[in-house]
Amino acid sequence: MNLKTNLNFDFLILISVILLVFTGICFIYSSNITSDGTVVSNEFIKQIIWALIGLVMMIMIIVLLDYKILENFTVYIYFASIFLLVITLFFGNIINGSRRWLGIMDFGIQPSEFAKITTIIMLGAFYAKKSREMVKIETLFKGFLIILLPVVLILLQPDMGTALVYFPIFLAMSFIAGARVRHIMYITLTGLLSIILIIVPVWFKHIYKGNEALINFFVDPKFYNTIFISALAIMAISFLGYFFTKKKHYYYYYFAYFSSILLISTTGAIVVRSVLKAYQVMRLVIFFNPDIDPKGAGWHFIQSITAVGSGGILGKGFLNGTQSHLRYLPQQSTDFIFSIIAEELGFIGCLLVFILFLTVIVRGYMISIAAKDLFGTNLAAGIATMILFHFMVNIGMTIGIMPITGIPLFFLSYGGSSLWTAMIGTALLINIYYRRYRFLINV
Repeated sequence: MNLKTNLNFDFLILISVILLVFTGICFIYSSNITSDGTVVSNEFIKQIIWALIGLVMMIMIIVLLDYKILENFTVYIYFASIFLLVITLFFGNIINGSRRWLGIMDFGIQPSEFAKITTIIMLGAFYAKKSREMVKIETLFKGFLIILLPVVLILLQPDMGTALVYFPIFLAMSFIAGARVRHIMYITLTGLLSIILIIVPVWFKHIYKGNEALINFFVDPKFYNTIFISALAIMAISFLGYFFTKKKHYYYYYFAYFSSILLISTTGAIVVRSVLKAYQVMRLVIFFNPDIDPKGAGWHFIQSITAVGSGGILGKGFLNGTQSHLRYLPQQSTDFIFSIIAEELGFIGCLLVFILFLTVIVRGYMISIAAKDLFGTNLAAGIATMILFHFMVNIGMTIGIMPITGIPLFFLSYGGSSLWTAMIGTALLINIYYRRYRFLINV
């Protein structure tokens, strides 16, 4: 038997990932050094171990696994991750006020990180199976339920940042799978309005200094009730008008369309506000004005922006950062690792990091287009979007253009779960590209 293969290995992604992981290890080491040169943590050693294990996993996934096999086990993979999320709620370790970790002492995993991959696999397989029904709103809502289950469980931990990742993944995969734009816009507008309704009371309570009556209206808990009842009434009248008038006027449809968005958004805002912790609310406040609490919640923003800005064009040099070595940056090896890179390597170093990330992300979307099956197309799009969202949000919060969410920077931030999630995801991208042409077997 003669086995012929078409070797189509994506070395660009692999090299980019290795360089990013190596960079992360270097700057985790830098983050663990004080101003007098003392190494205060062995985090970089753990990161090296996790990176080596992750590299082995990548090689095994690329060489030994045909990604198409996953399509046959999606339900088992998905519900196994859901089970771990449920177990975490009851038996997980509490760190910084959230119950996110399963493990003993210093050894553990964060199931919510791995659930991103399993949810992408499940949604990709579902959309591949329902490819002819993607124009139906019912198919889109069923897909939404697939991401909603892990999102709810993660919000209960609570972990707002990780929960947010699932929504752009869902939207991108739905678009790639062929859902109608107006249906995607419906869900997008609902999500954006939910965020606005969460922010508005916070804005008027902590930031706005104008009319007191206006402040009292928006801060009052009855604010949500007023919107909810109004939206419900408008939607009911619109439905009645549409179904009982002889002419199906389009404006009844659009009144129902937008009032239902408002109704669902209000409900979502109420639910999210009920699970938000005080420190998470303050993250929204200091995003608008860090000087409100410069030595408390605003400290993260101020010190991160200071570190990034002080790097200049060429940076202060590796291991010569001041903000990190003076321990001014909180969570500096995880959430704010990019701030250290910007301070020590400057604009040029940041640009190189950007190029490596964009290589992985752009190649991911190109692999989605090049895939020869719907499952591969959906899977690659979901993974590329996951990496893109982490990249945009983490760097956005370090330079002060996005709220602090606690989302790690894939490949660079300290942590085994997030590192393995990113490496598994990129291994699947390479796997899809490598196997876009099936093996030819001549007997």
